[in-house]
Amino acid sequence: MNPTLIVSLIVIGLLAGILSGFMGVGGGVIMIPLMVLFLGYSQHQAQGLSLAVLAVPVTFLAAYTYYVSPLEGEAPFSWKFGIVIALSFVVGGLIGSKFAVAIPQNVLRKSFAVILVIAAVKMFFAK
Repeated sequence: MNPTLIVSLIVIGLLAGILSGFMGVGGGVIMIPLMVLFLGYSQHQAQGLSLAVLAVPVTFLAAYTYYVSPLEGEAPFSWKFGIVIALSFVVGGLIGSKFAVAIPQNVLRKSFAVILVIAAVKMFFAK
């Protein structure tokens, strides 16, 4: 690997990790656009790599930090809820990936962009 590629990979990982720990986002929101822009990956490649990177060990320490440091007056989140969601996520991820690989890249990229814009607008105008 050339040094520029290594630096790009490190920057993508650091930005995704920092934003994931800070705001709970990272994979789809940060890594995928950066992989498309900086690595020249297709939308399919970027989404696949994002899923590969976001395996349990990567996010566990950040989640644990939130669990042991809840805001005053709040209970920590439920690990049981997390397990149920994670198992459902595995099934949903399999189903979603089967659809995604059958969709042309330009349609997939535009769909991804629309979802990001809708999420951003909803979050911006939420109370």
